[in-house]
Amino acid sequence: MFPLTRLLAVVSVAPLLRLAVARYAVPPGAAARTACGGCGAPIGLGHPGLGPAARCPACATRIGAPPAAVELALLAALVMLLFAGGGLAERAALAWWLGWAVPLGLVDLAVHRLPDRLTWPAALGTWALLGIAALTGAGSGPWLRALVAGVALGAAFAATTLLLGRRGFGLGDAKLALGVGALLGWYGWPVLLAGLVLTFALSAVVSLGLLLARRVSWTSHLPFGPFLIVGTAATLVLAT
Repeated sequence: MFPLTRLLAVVSVAPLLRLAVARYAVPPGAAARTACGGCGAPIGLGHPGLGPAARCPACATRIGAPPAAVELALLAALVMLLFAGGGLAERAALAWWLGWAVPLGLVDLAVHRLPDRLTWPAALGTWALLGIAALTGAGSGPWLRALVAGVALGAAFAATTLLLGRRGFGLGDAKLALGVGALLGWYGWPVLLAGLVLTFALSAVVSLGLLLARRVSWTSHLPFGPFLIVGTAATLVLAT
């Protein structure tokens, strides 16, 4: 059984994350959504459509993520925090990153984009909290390695965009990789490598399954952000 306080935390955070998905799950270049697409009612934290049902009570239009998707993702993140290793500061960094990763993954699934207003806070907050972990006992070595790993992974992803265009990773993936690289790199280069191998393996297996089921074609472009998030989370549970 989860402690009641943790379950209450999940319930209290869910509307905020649903609001983030509703605002930023829009096509690239479009302005952030501020109103219900069906009736035009302003979307804010008080809007009843940001509950688990994810429907506007006035017009029944879906608002943001699918029903219960945010809540289930938050429960999965809570389970991960319970099983992941590390001290209090490391867990705080992971919790911060997961809080941004949930809406990022859902937005990427919906519209194939990872908005700057979610990726940058995820990365910068993770670096800062890992810096606190370094100051409170871990030392500068792991933090410097995390910083180098994050920058290197982000630069590598960005390079594929510059070299391959649409066939490479998006710049949103590169910005998401800044925090991913830091979290994995904190625990060592082998953990970073394991995380990347697991991420690409998940991507390959799912892509092949969808291809065999004829849900996608050889030319389809699947969002990579969700694979990067799930691969990182699974690696941190298994390797720490």
